[in-house]
Amino acid sequence: MKLRVVVLGAGFGGLELSTILSEKLGDRLDLTLIDKNDSFFFGFSKFDVMFGRKSSEAVRLYYKDIVKPGVRFIQETITDIDPMAKTATTWQDSYEADILVIALGADYDMAHTPGLSEANEFYSFAGAERLREVLPSFSKGKVIVGVCSAPFKCPPAPSEAALLMHDYLIKRGIRNESEISIVMPFGLPIPPSPDTSKALLKAFEERNISFIAKHVVKSIDPSRKVALLDDGTEMPFDLFLGIPKHRVPEVVEKSGMTVNGWIPVDKTNLKTQYPGVYAIGDVNSVGTPKAGVFAEGAAKIAAASIIAEFEGAENPSAYNGAGTCYIEFGAGQVGKVDVDFFSGPSPIGYYTEASVDLVADKYHFGSSREARWFGNSAGNPI
Repeated sequence: MKLRVVVLGAGFGGLELSTILSEKLGDRLDLTLIDKNDSFFFGFSKFDVMFGRKSSEAVRLYYKDIVKPGVRFIQETITDIDPMAKTATTWQDSYEADILVIALGADYDMAHTPGLSEANEFYSFAGAERLREVLPSFSKGKVIVGVCSAPFKCPPAPSEAALLMHDYLIKRGIRNESEISIVMPFGLPIPPSPDTSKALLKAFEERNISFIAKHVVKSIDPSRKVALLDDGTEMPFDLFLGIPKHRVPEVVEKSGMTVNGWIPVDKTNLKTQYPGVYAIGDVNSVGTPKAGVFAEGAAKIAAASIIAEFEGAENPSAYNGAGTCYIEFGAGQVGKVDVDFFSGPSPIGYYTEASVDLVADKYHFGSSREARWFGNSAGNPI
């Protein structure tokens, strides 16, 4: 008997879970991986596109290249999810499962922040592509990297954007005619890791980047070029780089699975309240940051739980909420923070100082996953 698994979403979580189940179950597996897109890209590659270091095509990995026992990829848009029946419906077909895995990530709610759609954001691929065209026309003035709501994907990304913008403006010889500010909802850039935050704050100070803590951008007036903060403060800008409010995809909200905006799960194994239904990655409210590496870690635990139940084996170890994030500090250096959210009484992060050596580590992070998920390590994901 084959185990029928339907995985909705082919990001870090969906790709890792599909790979593990294929490796472990082989011809005992009938897995359908569904995504509306034809290709995958690493989140950090958006900076390469945004700053014109690589073409859009150079950072894409195509799902059609996935060849794994028991796995088939289908590019379709999901229109309905029934967690009780464990079915997913698309424009073309309906898919029934023994195990349904929701790994659809988070969408961006542009309408939440008035004026943002007329400004710029760099979290979507389209936003990064647009900025590739916009940035060369910026000649001087005030740059704001502004977070519009929390939680948001990849907590280091706003800091990275500011530091890489500093490098970009220096390269163009206009840094002295420009100001860079970051608006963040947290008191520190990376709250679970004081050492990482300290290093980033030092980097900001050295580069004359203003860090505006414990605030979010509530609205933008594109005609006046002003960002309005949650306390009523107006910040003028010549270039705005936004981080939009995140939300579950509409089809997930419509399914009735969410509580307070996200899917609740058992944090030990990522099971939802619906038998045979898991939710991994950004779409759930497990309590880890919304970042690919945490979706990948959750996928490992969910896959182990699925296999254990299928084979009648003991339940695997509980999810520890651990992950490693690489942080671009600019000047050709990369830092690293290892964070553990669930093993101790509170989250804790360990910082590895930024260096040129960690650039190779980050490259390996990408290339190893490209090889594992797509069977091709010849590309250059970063």
